[in-house]
Amino acid sequence: MSRIVLTTIGSLGDLHPKIAIALELRKRGHNVVFATHKEYQGKIEALEFEFHRMRPDNTALNDPQEMARMMDLQKGTEYVTRNWVCASLRETYTDLMNSAKDADFIIAGEGVVAARLVAEKLGIRWALAVLQPISFFSAYDPSVIPVFPFLAKLRRLGSIVNRGVIKLSKAVAKSWAEPVHQLRRELGLPPLVGNPFIDDKYSSYLVLAMFSSVLAKPQPDWVANTIVTGFTFYDASQGEAELTPELQQFLGAGEPPIVFTLGSAAVMTPGNFYQESIQAAKLLNRRAVLLIGKNGPPENFGEDILAVSYAPYSQIFPHACAIVHQGGIGTTAQALRSGCPTLVMPYSHDQPDNAARSERLGTSRTIPRKQYLASRVAHELRELLENPNYATKAVEIGRIIQAENGVGVACDAIEKQLQAAST
Repeated sequence: MSRIVLTTIGSLGDLHPKIAIALELRKRGHNVVFATHKEYQGKIEALEFEFHRMRPDNTALNDPQEMARMMDLQKGTEYVTRNWVCASLRETYTDLMNSAKDADFIIAGEGVVAARLVAEKLGIRWALAVLQPISFFSAYDPSVIPVFPFLAKLRRLGSIVNRGVIKLSKAVAKSWAEPVHQLRRELGLPPLVGNPFIDDKYSSYLVLAMFSSVLAKPQPDWVANTIVTGFTFYDASQGEAELTPELQQFLGAGEPPIVFTLGSAAVMTPGNFYQESIQAAKLLNRRAVLLIGKNGPPENFGEDILAVSYAPYSQIFPHACAIVHQGGIGTTAQALRSGCPTLVMPYSHDQPDNAARSERLGTSRTIPRKQYLASRVAHELRELLENPNYATKAVEIGRIIQAENGVGVACDAIEKQLQAAST
């Protein structure tokens, strides 16, 4: 039996795909240990996995102002990198080293840059697990970079121009990485060639691209040991894996509703999202379900609109006529799998790129956050609902994703690494 440390930071959208892998690895006889935020301890231990706290703590889950800083379109990525990842780098390294001393393998989520340091010091293999195409910064399949969203217009100008965009991104982020370089020097590890947040973050053993090939296919400038697995799905919640009777009754009482959600992170800073969504649904004379998290229920939404704190996406999305969401990769994956058209209002990080890729698939439309007003939302939704091409394409993409076996492909690749290490 191999001991595998699975480490991740971020939202539930980052955690849940790793849980999906952990459950399958355990079925195959491996001992999986989680090292992640203390806020997820209850969830992990309820699944009977060994849990180790790994700093930084995810205090933003209960701090709307902090979450707003993290989700800012222009500065969110820099804020998270400087003030969260790098500010706690030494603590992350210490916590992860304590968790991984007896490990045979480490699976690291994006942003856990300390995992590479720990693996190198312990002399064990490790894999980088990325959840979204933007992680590859490809010149052949360029992404929408939140710091420079306007540069997305240069996408069609070819790889030479797109390499210039990547070079600019590396220049902007160069100073962000200095704490990583400094800690490597202190640990006696060899210097990195590039930036540990852009082009020198990949494992030399295995990179798991845990998204569907409908979103992105391997490119000439991807690292050679990358495997596109397909999405890995898990969305159960402690004691809440089923739809509530109230929600089941609502869904069965009329036409399919529009489902409005902001995922597990952006929901902390919703702004006017729910109020404008209610008005948009009324303008369209459509039923709606609002997934509001810990926010208080909006006022005056009427009997055709239901607000609930949570519902498993895999169970609620297939009942929708359309889904409006923030573009997080976990929400995007579930929406694509459901076969429903989507309207995406991205915040920051990977979300603008996920929105653009969904739109290019023909399943989705995009609305900027600053333009999220009832009249505009109603217009966009009317286009989605009245143009049958969106529904047709959404069903087609949904069937492709439903046929994928992301968990199986990922676990097969991990076991190959374990076998190679033992020979």
